[in-house]
Amino acid sequence: MTQAPLGLTMGDPAGIGPEIILKCFQAGLASNAVVYGDAAWLEQIARRFNLNVKIVRIANSSAALPTDLGAVPVIEAWAVPTTLTLGELSATAGMAAYQSLQRAIDDALAGNLRAIVTAPLNKQAIHLAGVAFPGHTEILAHRCGDIPVAMMLVNDVIRVLLVTIHEPLARVPALITAELESQAIDLAFRACQQLGIRQPRVAVAGLNPHAGENGKFGDEEIRVIGPAIEAAKIKGIDASGPWPGDTIFARARNGEFDIVVAQYHDQGLIPVKYLGIDEGVNVTVGLPFIRTSVDHGTAFDIADRGVASPDSLSRAIEVACQLSARTDQ
Repeated sequence: MTQAPLGLTMGDPAGIGPEIILKCFQAGLASNAVVYGDAAWLEQIARRFNLNVKIVRIANSSAALPTDLGAVPVIEAWAVPTTLTLGELSATAGMAAYQSLQRAIDDALAGNLRAIVTAPLNKQAIHLAGVAFPGHTEILAHRCGDIPVAMMLVNDVIRVLLVTIHEPLARVPALITAELESQAIDLAFRACQQLGIRQPRVAVAGLNPHAGENGKFGDEEIRVIGPAIEAAKIKGIDASGPWPGDTIFARARNGEFDIVVAQYHDQGLIPVKYLGIDEGVNVTVGLPFIRTSVDHGTAFDIADRGVASPDSLSRAIEVACQLSARTDQ
């Protein structure tokens, strides 16, 4: 039986998503795949940047897929006006990105996709379109029944999973509960096992400077984070910490830990992105299907130049194949 394809979402059509998707098809993919978006817009992008691809409209993800190098099967999700301006924020582009994602989620929930790989959307654009969610992760969790999920960033050096995601920093301490902390540790452990690590070593970062220094700089480590780590150990998880946030990532990079559980967005993402944005992959952990994404945004500043690198998307496709292959075993 032919393996189900990957589903690639176009992302914001005014950003670099369409360009990097077409560049990946031009170079050749590690799996058969379909694109959810607008075929006419992708054709326009291909002509504009002189990309050697052929857009092929298909009815659904079960249709016979073209096998020629550079053939791009497209499922029409939302019509993009030909007058849309690259690099320009708009509600129209936000809605196109949102609807492309919705179509891919429909097929993933029906079991028709191997995994979803998302090109970047713009949070402000989807808000202009009336979509209230902060980003991909929250949309995916809601569509799957508001289930517990977490954002994990991976590259060739470190893996990081976030306890809280798109939250104002002032709200983070109140949001970190024993339940949420335990959930994040569990998801980090399971994610590493999906990646082939049999006995993952999960390191948990503290919230405060010096991990609170025994309550001197805050007591969240004593009241919430530490007890969650101990509860994880009782379940057989090799969890440790809370470790100071200014040293934990270097220790992980040196091979002491398999994954770091970070307490908030920038604590976890700055180390990953410092090592190279094109190398990072965003994985949503806890969904009933595999979802990976690039570790960068829509890059409106270069969207009209044809110079966007497809490396992060290519890596996201590789990780989606890796994770879905292990799920199939």
